[in-house]
Amino acid sequence: MTGSTVAKRYALALFQLANEHQLLNEMEEELRVVKEVVNQNTELNAVLKSPRLSIAKKKEILKDTFGAVNTYVLNTLLILVERHRENEISDVADQFIHLANDERGIAEAKVYSIRPLTDVEREALSGTFAAKVGKSSLRIDNIVDSSLLGGIKLRIGNRIFDGSLRGKLERLERQLLG
Repeated sequence: MTGSTVAKRYALALFQLANEHQLLNEMEEELRVVKEVVNQNTELNAVLKSPRLSIAKKKEILKDTFGAVNTYVLNTLLILVERHRENEISDVADQFIHLANDERGIAEAKVYSIRPLTDVEREALSGTFAAKVGKSSLRIDNIVDSSLLGGIKLRIGNRIFDGSLRGKLERLERQLLG
């Protein structure tokens, strides 16, 4: 996971507040929503990065957009805007989620499969692969990818476990040609 030093510092401060006030789950969910809104809404992104708008106007827009979130989350967003760090919002959310996951012993995993996984399959994958990366469980993001031909491919952080038919065929091809 990459992230600027600035994002890590803001996330750590927010994480400490969340732990202190027992708001870890609530703030994590709110930051996931904030991250999704900031990443998906190009108009909001353009407004936040615009040099023509005053900081006060940007803060007002953030208050209108994220008025329902926790005060600590909103204040962090406002401080980021005030200090011209609008582009760090998504990284701060990522870093906070990473800290929260470490606290709980959870790892984020992207699972590529040819069809959506059932709950039983998700649990089995979580139990098997969480131990391999030293965590208690996995939070699985299932991505359907028909190009795999069969099997699954897992990405946990920088580690990739490729049990897909396509991956096996590519490894076999390299063996035969090498």
